[in-house]
Parts: sequence; C-alpha cells; structure tokens
Amino acid sequence: MSPAIAWAVACGLGLGFGLWLLVALTPRLSRPRLIDRVAPYVLDVSPGARELVARRTADPLPVLGLVFAPLVGALRRGLGVLLGGPDATARRLRQAGSQLTVEQFRGRQLLWAAVGAVVGVLAAIAAARSSAVPLIGQLGIVLVFSASGVALRDHLLQRAAKARLARMASELPTVLEFLTLSLSAGEGILDATRRIARISGGELAGELGRAIADVNTGLPFADSITAVARDLDLPPFTRFVEQVTGALDRGTPIVEVLRAQAQDSRDDSKRQLLELAGRKEVAMLVPVVFLILPITIAFAIFPGILVLQMGL
Repeated sequence: MSPAIAWAVACGLGLGFGLWLLVALTPRLSRPRLIDRVAPYVLDVSPGARELVARRTADPLPVLGLVFAPLVGALRRGLGVLLGGPDATARRLRQAGSQLTVEQFRGRQLLWAAVGAVVGVLAAIAAARSSAVPLIGQLGIVLVFSASGVALRDHLLQRAAKARLARMASELPTVLEFLTLSLSAGEGILDATRRIARISGGELAGELGRAIADVNTGLPFADSITAVARDLDLPPFTRFVEQVTGALDRGTPIVEVLRAQAQDSRDDSKRQLLELAGRKEVAMLVPVVFLILPITIAFAIFPGILVLQMGL
C-alpha cells in the first residue's frame, strides 16, 4: 500500500466516523417509550428512574455502546473481584470525598488500564526493534503496563483518602474547641454543630454539614452523625461521635468531655509530629552521609595532597 492510499484510507475513516457522530447526535423522532414517560414522576422513589432521567438523550456512540456495554460490565465485575469487594472501594471513595460511584470508578480504572495497554504496546514495539523479544514477552509487557495503570489509579485513590483523613484529623481539635465554646455559651449540640458547619470551611465542617442536612430531612442527629463516622472510619472522630451520642442518650454534660478530647487530639497531633520527625531524621542522614560528608573530607584532604605533590 502506497503512502497516498494509506492517507486516503485514514482520511476516509475519519470522515465516516465524524459523519456517524453527527447522525447519532440528531434527535430521535420516534414515539417515547412508556418507561421514559413514567420515569420523571417516580424520581423520589426509584433510583433507576433517576439514572434514566440523568442519562443523555442522544448518545454519540449508540451502536458501540450497545455492542460493548456487556463486555465493559463484565470487565468491571471482574476488576471488582480481583481488587476486592465494592464496600472497600466505596469507603475509600467516601473518605476521599469523591462523587464517583463504584461502577464509575471501575470504569475509570478500565480507562487507565487501556492507556497503560497502549503504552505497553509502544514499549513492546520498541523492545522488539531493539532486541529479539519473543511474542510472550511482548504480551507480558503489555499486561504489566495495563495492570500498572489499574494499580496506579487505585493508589491515587488511597492517597487522596489518606490525605483527606489527615486534614480532617488536624481540623478536629479546632472544631472540638469551637464546639466547646458554643456549648458553654448555652447552645445545644445541634445548633452548635450547625453553626460550625455554616461558618467553617474545612473538610470536617463539610462532613458535619452533611450530617446537618440529613437532620433537616428528618433523621435524628445521633443517627446522622453516627452514619458519617461509620463512613469516614476516622478513629478520633469516631470517639467524638461515641461520646456525643452517649451524652445525648444519658443526658450528661458534654462540655468538659469535649474539652478533654480536644486536648487529647492536640496531644495526638504532637506525638504524630514527633514520630514523623524521628522517621525524617533517619532520612536526613542520607544527604549528610553521601553528600556533605564526602565533600567535607575532600576539602580537608585535597590541600594536603596538593602540597605533597608539589613538594615531591
């Protein structure tokens, strides 16, 4: 095949694909289905109706979607089996503050796997040109890059979840002190929590605002804040919730308890800083031993060596 014919085939494929997209985006003139007519009226009781209404009316790739949807669904389920159940992934998404569902996250992982496979194909072609790599080795390279894409996306999610939990742990002492001041001034626990959620801008304040939103829908305050603590799985916040719910059940004063817990949270932060400093101290020895010390020795010995050479 000559270069001109190859370019003609590529341009023809691009033109056909573009025309196909334009035709697919045109609105459908057929009669709407019964499910499409009923779905807007049952949005408050049916999650399937909400998904149907939120879906785009015109899919640019309807044929490809219908053909590959079962395959993509099977790949998502297989990926979920390999990486663990959906509960752990849902918890990490909740801890990271992501709005993605587990299915959407699995789709993102499949996309990262496809990108890794493309990079693996390029690496396999380069390796085959530089040396005689067997076909099994090339397939192994592609699989390694694809699996690395999936693992990298999961690692980024875990890192985002840990970073957000660390931010909430650092915000907890300030929130507890503010809550203690509000309770000492005569406010109730619900009004104090609502005030913190309204005037604060941190991650923990946002989670408290979510609990207040659940309370506004009719859920009891203890149940809503317990659900938030269960989803976040942050031990200091869980202890705070247990003490608050226990005080609400028994009717005991909670101001001194929260003040003591705020002090304990600050002590935990100090202890974590000391532990981090101890770990960083070992890491700081690497540049001292391998960079600063050899340069110091070189500056100390080089003049004597130079004098000896000149004297000889």
